[in-house]
Amino acid sequence: MSTKDFVEKDYYKVLGVPKDATEAEIKKAYRKLAREFHPDANKGDAAAEERFKEISEANDILGDAKKRKEYDEARALFGNGGFRPGPGGGGSFNFDLGDLFGGQQQGGGQAGGFGGGLGDVFGGLFNRGAGPGAGPRTQPRRGQDIESEVTLSFTEAVDGATVPLRMSSQAPCKACSGTGDKNGTPRVCPTCVGTGQVSRGSGGGFSLTDPCADCKGRGLIAETPCEVCKGSGRARSSRTMQVRIPAGVSDGQRIRLRGKGAPGERGGPGGDLYVVVHVDAHPVFGRKDDNLTVTVPVTFAEAALGADIRVPTLNGPSVTLKLPPGTPNGRTMRARGKGAVRKDGTRGDLLVTVEVAVPTELSDKAREALEMFREATESQDPRSALFESAKGA
Repeated sequence: MSTKDFVEKDYYKVLGVPKDATEAEIKKAYRKLAREFHPDANKGDAAAEERFKEISEANDILGDAKKRKEYDEARALFGNGGFRPGPGGGGSFNFDLGDLFGGQQQGGGQAGGFGGGLGDVFGGLFNRGAGPGAGPRTQPRRGQDIESEVTLSFTEAVDGATVPLRMSSQAPCKACSGTGDKNGTPRVCPTCVGTGQVSRGSGGGFSLTDPCADCKGRGLIAETPCEVCKGSGRARSSRTMQVRIPAGVSDGQRIRLRGKGAPGERGGPGGDLYVVVHVDAHPVFGRKDDNLTVTVPVTFAEAALGADIRVPTLNGPSVTLKLPPGTPNGRTMRARGKGAVRKDGTRGDLLVTVEVAVPTELSDKAREALEMFREATESQDPRSALFESAKGA
């Protein structure tokens, strides 16, 4: 985060708390908003995800007593994000706040009695502990997000599995220890003064912050570029990671693993790893949300007279279901607790659909029995109601 962003953002407003809020009030407000806008509760909602990031950023500052004190001091110095004119000044200033932090004056001169510019004032506020002459600090950089794919068997998706993932990403170059310099002694970029960002005016008194073009946003410039990473400080790295895929994942689901992406730079946090899950089909079972499905063939006699039928389950002993007399083709019954694992650890159900099997070949004895059955039921016409309905329509 740039100093400019630190000053201009109103974190109290983001969390909806007053400036004199207690630590407990801040924590309570954060937890309430985090639950409301958490990505897991708002899947596919980009606006909610962005709001969640703002809330987390505000809590990171206001939830830390030291950071909150520095933040309050900075905003007090600049009138809560806007530099205010002195008494009798009137009107408003149209200027680029980036000019206040750069520490560079046109022509190489220095402004008034501020020495290196107001950037030195912020250096005292945010870089306490650095001795005199320590110079500007380069900003930490978050690692890149990585996306990978994994294919699971149907059983692994239902029960969960730990799988190895081989990933390639940008990581600190081992040859130069991530400095980008062959000798390990890069210099601070004079354009952005080590921040990795530069501000440009966009009219109307506003300014935009962009990554510094001279140092590619690193804040450092290599005097003798590393031959491996060409001065970038980052090189392609491959690694294998054991990733736990939770039970109950579905085909096409995208899982986010925080901090498991590319490593950060200069102490920055790692990026996130996104794993897209593909699930192979099962020859017997299907799935509907947290329930498993299976189609079980039964004979005509079992459907007509009723029977106890054995039904297979996934990776478990079979269960026996009672088929009531007169069960029609296509009826679905339920075996509770034999389905997929839910998020709370419980299991869904196994939905058993009955399919009356019609024999393609009959023995003489079976044919004779069916002929006798047909004669006994000649007076019953299953299509009579159909024709009556057709006439009345």
